[in-house]
Amino acid sequence: MKVLANDGISKAGELALKQAGIDILDHRVAQEHVINFINENNVNVLLVRSATKVKQDVIDACPGLQVIGRGGIGMDNIDVEYAKSKGIKVINTPTASSKSVAELVFAHFFSLARFLHESNRLMPLEGETHFNALKKSFSKAYELSGKTLGVIGFGSIGQEVAKMGIALGMKVKVLTRKPKTEMLTLSFFDGQYVNFEITSTNDTDAFLRDTDFISINTPKTNEYIIDTEQFEKMKDGVYIVNTARGGVINEVTLLDFIESGKVAGAALDVFENEPTPELPLLMNPALSLTPHLGGNTVDAQEKIGVELAEQIIKLKKETIL
Repeated sequence: MKVLANDGISKAGELALKQAGIDILDHRVAQEHVINFINENNVNVLLVRSATKVKQDVIDACPGLQVIGRGGIGMDNIDVEYAKSKGIKVINTPTASSKSVAELVFAHFFSLARFLHESNRLMPLEGETHFNALKKSFSKAYELSGKTLGVIGFGSIGQEVAKMGIALGMKVKVLTRKPKTEMLTLSFFDGQYVNFEITSTNDTDAFLRDTDFISINTPKTNEYIIDTEQFEKMKDGVYIVNTARGGVINEVTLLDFIESGKVAGAALDVFENEPTPELPLLMNPALSLTPHLGGNTVDAQEKIGVELAEQIIKLKKETIL
């Protein structure tokens, strides 16, 4: 059996595969050469993240493929149902990067609430000559403790965001299409833990009305979750972070509501036009921006590699491979 980890795999995952007697090809093959490489090297398992697309053309042209694995939760770069219809097993790691994404959400919240994103841009330019003026301009900051956190989406990432909000002393509410109840467990360094039962709502108006900080943690959608109608129902001075997918929030409308003061600040880790975000977004001082870094931590990559390896080894033992 041969595995092509085209978008990379952690050393721990690679070691686990090798110890199980599985040949791992840790190459980076350009999209236009993927089909030829798979066929020429008799690849059975293709592992990708977000860079490599595994659409119908790749699936049809690679009859030797038995497994497609996605490192992470989103599967929009893979024709999942078509692959399954061809007898190909599709696997992913839906929870491995959840904590990393949730921590990025709060990195952005802290940055926005304390003007760190703007301060880091201006201090090298004006810190020596306008120190006191900068200090004054960044003085209207906020604590997160005691504020209301609104989480849109209640999958593994949304749950981690909610847990971190609870740990910070925030009031937490969750918006989902259908109300659901989840038991969240906060575990501490000394073995203690606390359980919180959270029930989501599908009442968008009530959810938006008094929410101070909003985190979007949904799968890819076909239409905007946040657009003019939703912005108008938010309280003045709201902060928003999108680490979900580009296209869940109307970026043009977002800029309008930042300009009006309705939105005090927003953070985008994902963009509608990725990897070439619109220039007005990149230049807006009220935006905290990152280039799709949600799950890009050493810790998450280790977990992803190990989980993919474990699933492949299990399939091998079950003689599926």
